[in-house]
Amino acid sequence: VVSVCFEGDSDGYINLVAYPYVESETVEQDDTPEREQPRRKHSRRSLHRSGSGSDHREEKASLSLETSESPQEAKTPKVELHSHSDVPFQMLDGNSGLSSEKISHNPWSLRCHKQQLSRMRSESKDRKLYKFLLLENVVHHFKYPCVLDLKMGTRQHGDDASAEKAARQMRKCEQSTSATLGVRVCGMQVYQLDTGHYLCRNKYYGRGLSIEGFRNALYQYLHNGLDLRRDLFEPILSKLRGLKAVLERQASYRFYSSSLLVIYDGKECRSESYLDRRSEMRIKHLDTGLPEVAPSCGPSTSPSSTSPEVGPFSPPKVDVRMIDFAHSTFKGFRDDPTVHDGPDRGYVFGLENLISIMEQMRDENQ
Repeated sequence: VVSVCFEGDSDGYINLVAYPYVESETVEQDDTPEREQPRRKHSRRSLHRSGSGSDHREEKASLSLETSESPQEAKTPKVELHSHSDVPFQMLDGNSGLSSEKISHNPWSLRCHKQQLSRMRSESKDRKLYKFLLLENVVHHFKYPCVLDLKMGTRQHGDDASAEKAARQMRKCEQSTSATLGVRVCGMQVYQLDTGHYLCRNKYYGRGLSIEGFRNALYQYLHNGLDLRRDLFEPILSKLRGLKAVLERQASYRFYSSSLLVIYDGKECRSESYLDRRSEMRIKHLDTGLPEVAPSCGPSTSPSSTSPEVGPFSPPKVDVRMIDFAHSTFKGFRDDPTVHDGPDRGYVFGLENLISIMEQMRDENQ
């Protein structure tokens, strides 16, 4: 838990600065020694007031605050977000029922940032502290993170849910693959080598999928626009099997409404498809006597006649993470009155089906 507040600097930027959590909700004028430590030790997000002469580009996504001429209105500036990412997102408008796709920057990320910052600015007093959970950025180690967000289990409502909310969540499960497979697509982004875009799918898209549609979505997640990433099957399956074995031993644990993230890097050259193309080109060059040229890893990569020899195959970087535990429980957790028996069978059921579908897909594409 960290304390976060808005602070201005001499360059006209408003910074979101995180400090170690304190009980007080306001920042005293006499800062504690801890607050006088160098700023580089604090996490911060810069928000720029338009009109400043400086042009900072320290982050890929910066947040701009536009102020009006009125001093009164200037106290609560309008939040405008500007993304400086070079990789656009190709988003299917599944919520409106349209089949058309639009190209933009990460729509969900920008929307969440804008809503949160607008709420903080409208509610904040001078230098008010907000309590935040500091989360790990699990895609930090990936250059082009391809992420599959899967809502796991056959039940999504927590033990503390109202009857109305429980009924609503049960309807969602009944009308989606949550009931038939124990898993449904909640979101997805896949880097496409042929276009240089991220292909995105949202939760509304996932709710409308049949069992076959879920298979197709999983296939699309593992396809980079040029090839099916066959090299990903075993690393992902290995992690899923390991997770299943662990959860089967966890009596009384329930992970209602939690998700499973599957992550890989969308621009790794040393995939099987890349190595296959490299081998084919080697044979052709041996026949013709021409110098070898390495195949491109993507549309933005220029081939080089001085490329080094391909080294030993290294498995692709893959991560599988359980996330979102707001409605999770287990025996003895915060005096929860409901105690469940045995492992979370709905979650395990979802893992079994996910593993089975991936194994079938692997076997069909060997």
